[in-house]
Formats: sequence, C-alpha cells, structure tokens
Amino acid sequence: MAESTFVPMKMLLEDRSNRVPRTLDHVPFTIGRLTDRSLVLDHPFISRSHAQINFINGQYFLEDLRSTHGTYLNGRRLDPMAGPQQLNAGDKLRFGSSDGPLLRFGKPDRDVASLKDLMGQMQSIAMPSEGSDLEKLRWFLEAARKLNAVGAVQEVLQSLVEITLDLTQMERGYVYLRDAVTGEMSMAVGLTLAGEKLADDRGVAQSAIQQATRTAAEFIVTDTLSLDGGMSDSMVAGSIRTVICIPLRSRHGDFGSDEDSKPELGGEVRGVLYLDSRLKAGALNEVDSGLLETIAGEAASLIENASLARAEEAARRYREELNIAAQIQQGLMTVQIPDIPYARINARNVPCKDVGGDFFDVVVDEDGVSLVITDVSGKGVSAALLASTLQGLVYSQLAARQPLEQVARMCNRFICAKDIGKYATMIVLKLTRSGNLQYINCGHVMPLLVGDGVVEKLTATNLPVGLLPDAEYETAYLKMPQNSRLILVTDGVTEAENPEGEFFGDDRLEGAASQFESMTEMFDSVQRFMNGAPPTDDCTMIELRYHDRRTETRA
Repeated sequence: MAESTFVPMKMLLEDRSNRVPRTLDHVPFTIGRLTDRSLVLDHPFISRSHAQINFINGQYFLEDLRSTHGTYLNGRRLDPMAGPQQLNAGDKLRFGSSDGPLLRFGKPDRDVASLKDLMGQMQSIAMPSEGSDLEKLRWFLEAARKLNAVGAVQEVLQSLVEITLDLTQMERGYVYLRDAVTGEMSMAVGLTLAGEKLADDRGVAQSAIQQATRTAAEFIVTDTLSLDGGMSDSMVAGSIRTVICIPLRSRHGDFGSDEDSKPELGGEVRGVLYLDSRLKAGALNEVDSGLLETIAGEAASLIENASLARAEEAARRYREELNIAAQIQQGLMTVQIPDIPYARINARNVPCKDVGGDFFDVVVDEDGVSLVITDVSGKGVSAALLASTLQGLVYSQLAARQPLEQVARMCNRFICAKDIGKYATMIVLKLTRSGNLQYINCGHVMPLLVGDGVVEKLTATNLPVGLLPDAEYETAYLKMPQNSRLILVTDGVTEAENPEGEFFGDDRLEGAASQFESMTEMFDSVQRFMNGAPPTDDCTMIELRYHDRRTETRA
C-alpha cells in the first residue's frame, strides 16, 4: 500500500483574547510549556510535555501525554490510556482545563492544494517546446525553496521579486505594501532583471496598482497600446508595454466559521507585486500565470507568518517584562513590619494584571515610626524600576532622620532630573510614641483618621513628585488620639470598578472605615464591591493604629 502523503493543516489559536493563525506543518506536532515544543503555551495548568498531534495512515490524531490537568477534544477530556484520538476539521482542542487555551483544527493548507492544482494544470497543457513544463517545474521548486529558506519580511519580498522576474523576464519588479493605519501603498523592494536596486519610481503604472488593490484580482496587460482611456495614456507616457500586477492577499479568511468563531475578513490586500517592461511586449501562458499567482500567494503567506512571528515575539518579550516587573514589585511589597509598642501596622496589596508601581515601607528609629506609601504613574517594568529606586531613596532619607520636606524634595528632584515622563504620588509620615503625627501628602489619595466612630479626611496636600523641579512641599501636624487609626490607600482602591463600571470611590471608602473595625474587613468590602471584576490598578491599603500599651498599663 502506498504511504499516505502528509498534508499541512491550518489551525487557529485563541488564548487570552488573542487569535493567532498557526500551521501544522510537521509531525509530531508537540504542545506544552517547554520552549522546544512546536506550540508553546505558557500557562500554569499546562504540563511541560502536554500533548502531541501525529499523522497516521492519512489521518491526524491527538494524544494526551499524561498531562496533569488534561487535554480536551470538543469538550471531552481525553483518557491517556485510550490512546490517540482522530481529529477532523472543525474540532476544538483545549489544554489544561475545559476553558483553557483553544486550538481550532482547520482545513488543509491551501498552498499545498494550489501546488497540486498547478501540477495537474501543467500536465494537461500541451508542451509548446520540449522540456518547457519540466523547466517550469524546476523553476517552481527552486522558487519555493528560496522563499522558504528566508524568514525576515524584507528577504521574502526580495526573493519574490527576483524569482518572478526570472520567470517572466520582465525588466523591473516592485513590491508595494499597504500601511495598516493609513491604507497607503509604499515601495518595499525594487529590482531590475539584472538584480540592481531601484528607488521608488512614480513612472510605474499607478492605475494598475490601484485596480489590483481595489479589486483584489490580478491585472495583466501584455500590450498597453491596445488599451483605451487614461490607463493606457499613463502607461504609454512611461513607455510601458507590459504590466503584471498581482495582489498579495491575507490568508485570515481561510478558516471555516461556526457560531462562536468570527475570524477576520479574509482576502484583505496587504500589498501588490508589480512587474513591467518598457521595451517589449510579452505573452504569458496559463501556466505562467498560475505560477505567478501561486508564488505570490506563498510569499503573502510567508510575509503574514513573519509578521505574526514578530507579534508573537513582541508578546513574549512583553510577558518577560511583566514577569520581571512582578518580581520587582514582589520585592517592594515584601516588608518586614516590626513590632512597635505604641502602634500596629497592617498592610494589604492586590496587584493588577499589568504590574504597576505601588510600594510601601516602614522605618523605625528612637524618635518614632516612619511610613511611606507611593504610587508611581504607569505600568510595567519602567514603573516597577522607578518604584524600586524611589523606595531605596526614601528609605535612606528616613533612616538618616531627614525632615519629611527634604524627603519629598529629594524624590521630586530625582524624577525631574531623569526626564523619564513619569511622576509619583506619595504620603510620608512619622508617628512618635506620644501620638504626635507629622505627614506630607504629595498628590496622593487623602488619608482617613478614624476614632470614636468619627472619620476625618486629612486634606493637607502638595504636588506629586516629578512634575515641577522647583516645587515646594509642606508638612502637616496633628495629634492621634489613643486607639485611633489612620487609613492610607492608593487610587487602585478608590478607583476599583464593579462589573457595571462604577467606582468604589471616596464615599464608600469612608463608609467602610466607619463600619468596619479591621483593615481586613475594609479590604474585603472593596473586593465584594468589585464582584469578580479584575482590578485595573494595584490596590494597596495600610492601617496605622496608635495604641500606647505603656500608657494603658499606668492607667
């Protein structure tokens, strides 16, 4: 029995709101967390070697490799002991859970089908000269080899122009790509038949490019003198006799759709391949035209794959940056809260998905306890790095017993001098054993003083640090009553949203401070309000409770 021919299959990966076309172009096609897998899924419920797809006797089969959390085929968890399960077009594969990353198993790759059609077409056409079809077959295979040997978009485009000029013997070749934002075409590559680079030439047949772009269909004219109207005039003005213009179309529409799958509109023109000759009129037979279309389609697919690979690499780098930022932030939030005879400090933090720049710290000396809470603008590594630097700066200033105004001025000058386009809000305070509190608020959410059932908002405030180099900062003073507490939060708390888009707000925060005796209860009330909605910013809450046990003992 003849061995079944392997046929690549198109797939669509849907993960974390992203939709990425993939091609199953080799077997075994391995899936897991390891970086050498064919499909790498960076999820905690995905095993290192989770599953694989094989091609057996002309059919595709999915096999779970004894993964911890399972592989699901059309909603049913596979039994690893049952062996490989056959796959069909339209099947839905999930990994790690029934709502894990979704891989849609699609249609056979059309590039392969078009190649087979082309081979059949070549065999059905009478040979105009001995060896002609064999020569074109050799050319096609060499062209495919050249295209697939390169990976960068610019290299694919240059190879496309070189091999199509070789087939047609046209004098000039260009590739124009459409700008994703403006929609305008601009030249990406220009070459002569001899391989010399060309600058953009407005003498090309712009009308041909416009028509190919508008209709998404090839435009081939072998004798411009036979055309009527303005198009012929523009071509003849440049002495252009033969024009070939083939659109480079997106392949996003190749997937079948179902009720819960809405792929992007397929066939979008991403660019055009333009060839012309000024000195001679040429003639293309059916095979030549088919070869050009197939090669252009292959190039368009490679360009799209390269673009997707760049996007995937950018996403990978972004995930790495988030991991770095998360590690930095975890270090910022790992604060050893000391046991203080006259005060108790509690803190809670819930980071958002995009790591931010919240931090707090505590410094104790003979004069009292100092505390800082800070929120750096922005998200990601840059915010986390600035927060880390500020934490070190503030700690050193407080440990040196510098006045609070000096601490704020130092932070302000540091950020302004770096000119990094960021700022920070912060509260720095110091509480003495006798209950004397001094604090400086730099544009931060106003703290709440809670005692005897009364909630007082402390309104003294200054500019955030990092906005104006010459900003002045002023310290406020008050006396904390016995058993009173101070509540400090970042704006991730007051701006926490519920599913209806409402903010938790200052009023609810004051109400929670009045209603609940503990910070844990207050924080839980914020999470109940959010009702499962993900936090859009880091939520940090600190409670400073003044309670001098020595005074109580004397009483």
